[in-house]
Amino acid sequence: MTTLAHDSATLTRDALTVLQPGFTGTTAPDWLRRRLGEGLASVGLFGRNITSPEQLAALTAELRAERDDVLVAIDEEGGDVTRLEVRAGSSFPGNLALGAVDDPELTWAVARELGRRLAECGVNLNWAPSADVNSNPDNPVIGVRSFGAEPGLVARHTAAYIEGLQSAGVAACTKHFPGHGDTATDSHHALPRIDAGLDTLTARELVPFRAAVTAGTKAVMSAHILLPVLDPDLPATLSPAALHGLLRRPVADGGLGFDGLIVTDGMEMRAIADAYGIEHGSVMAIAAGADAICVGGGLADEDTVLRLRDALVTAVIEGRLAEQRLAEAAARVRTLGEWTRHSAGPRA
Repeated sequence: MTTLAHDSATLTRDALTVLQPGFTGTTAPDWLRRRLGEGLASVGLFGRNITSPEQLAALTAELRAERDDVLVAIDEEGGDVTRLEVRAGSSFPGNLALGAVDDPELTWAVARELGRRLAECGVNLNWAPSADVNSNPDNPVIGVRSFGAEPGLVARHTAAYIEGLQSAGVAACTKHFPGHGDTATDSHHALPRIDAGLDTLTARELVPFRAAVTAGTKAVMSAHILLPVLDPDLPATLSPAALHGLLRRPVADGGLGFDGLIVTDGMEMRAIADAYGIEHGSVMAIAAGADAICVGGGLADEDTVLRLRDALVTAVIEGRLAEQRLAEAAARVRTLGEWTRHSAGPRA
């Protein structure tokens, strides 16, 4: 095998660029500032990082002082899942309430206002909406986070949410591809399995994601779920068949034709961490077609960032991850960063 000569500086920068880490505290730690200067291009915020809109705006300004195109991501669905109002509860209706009203214009307006508030605070990437069709009443993790159990309803509200959010300059990250609604296991704790056939998957789970792509969602988040009809061995986050073969594949060839950013769900979730480890899992995810590695809900320190950076660099050097694939992933992160930079700020 021919050994390729790698540009170590570019390789290290690209490896940092594809990470979306978290941190502790309500101000930017020194290590995070340094890594932003070295190539880190995204930061994930959680409830622990936020005390008020004013504090959040000051925090994101700190981050943006190091890199003006940094993606500042948050998990702000409204309803039960909120970071902006984590102490008092969200003042926005959740997806199930919006689906019950079934007024896409209302969903658009709610998402627009949510996006406006996020943009005012300097947040430009929202890990939302949930496009999961909640077809399994025993689902322990989706439930009211879904617009409902009917694919058409979920699709029209997913599209409205994306369009409303992005009209405020905040990128949507539609989740959890290819659909987490028919599970009875929480992927935070174990690997869920969906044994639906391809016809069911196409007519149910994929309908909202096709609508999301048509609506122009800037990002899609993968799910840590096993769907044997797509891949008998690997969960979607790690599966080339799911990410490249279905999500990326052109519509004319039966895929969804998505060309935006693919973000993983949290890699420290046990569905991935227990079976693969976060380092190996992250390498597999990028190789499979993911562009950004979400980590930081549970592991929120510099050591985690360095471990993942080094795992990606080593995988390229050892030939387990194509350098071109890593470069392509990093380029998609930077492209979204540029979109948010030019679309930044609340709209009247």
